[in-house]
Amino acid sequence: MTLFLAICLGIGLALGVGLRPFLPALLIGALARGDIGIDFSGTDLSFLESPAFLLALLLGVIALVIAERRLGPDRVEAGPAGAVVAGVALGLGALYFAGALADDDYAWWPGIVGGLLCAALAVATARVFFRRTRARLDAEAQRALPVYAEGAGLVIAGLSILFAPLALIALAFVAWLLLGQRRREGQKYAGLRVLR
Repeated sequence: MTLFLAICLGIGLALGVGLRPFLPALLIGALARGDIGIDFSGTDLSFLESPAFLLALLLGVIALVIAERRLGPDRVEAGPAGAVVAGVALGLGALYFAGALADDDYAWWPGIVGGLLCAALAVATARVFFRRTRARLDAEAQRALPVYAEGAGLVIAGLSILFAPLALIALAFVAWLLLGQRRREGQKYAGLRVLR
């Protein structure tokens, strides 16, 4: 695999776990464990496909689901649990981008920076997009939003492993979505200033 494809793969993995960290990370780890499209074994980051790491991710999924059921997605996202989930997403994004580079025997450390940036973009987009969307939905539909976020993360990570350049489309879409959400917020506040 060329450096270009390794970078594309890293972008896709970081975006996927940036949207929702645990299920996309489980998918990546399971595929890596089976050497399907990605393989961390033999690298400095081989722990990413270890059973103990995958178990920790599974426990993270369970804890997040329980927290969202008890407190609601809004309170989880806005509280300390949301900060922890975002931190995990950033860390996993950095590790998986680095792992994508290491898989092809490239220096892995630049992937830490690239993964942090891509995961941060996805985290910011997910927070803004789902907060705005949640405000327009009834309570029943609001509970389904985390499922959509998990699905989007799984699709981006999975498709990036199958065909890495698709990650560039996902990157452009996530950036466009964030810019559109920010622009709408700016227009809303500009309208409020005019009313004064």
